[in-house]
Amino acid sequence: MGLAKTEIFTDHQNEIARFAKVFGHPARVAILQHLFKINTCVCGDLVDEIGLAQPTISQHLKELKNLGLIKGNVEGTSVCYCIDKENWSTMKAVMLEFLDQDISQKSCC
Repeated sequence: MGLAKTEIFTDHQNEIARFAKVFGHPARVAILQHLFKINTCVCGDLVDEIGLAQPTISQHLKELKNLGLIKGNVEGTSVCYCIDKENWSTMKAVMLEFLDQDISQKSCC
């Protein structure tokens, strides 16, 4: 597999791509939707809710946490996850700015 060559793109372009990647798998979308729906931390019931194996859920949680969209706290032997509201707001602003670009009135084709 070839290299992504992310260094040839701006920090802003890389940031948009990282945020977009998070929505590239339906399991991560489902996890985020569930966390918004319950509006509290969740500790372990994601396997039952999402329907995937624990290692798979853990990998998706790791991706979401690495990007900063969720945060986790250790409680006993489990980790409880919730939306990181500040980082979610930042991601939302970046993506809205990108998606809110208008197509020019002039036809290109």
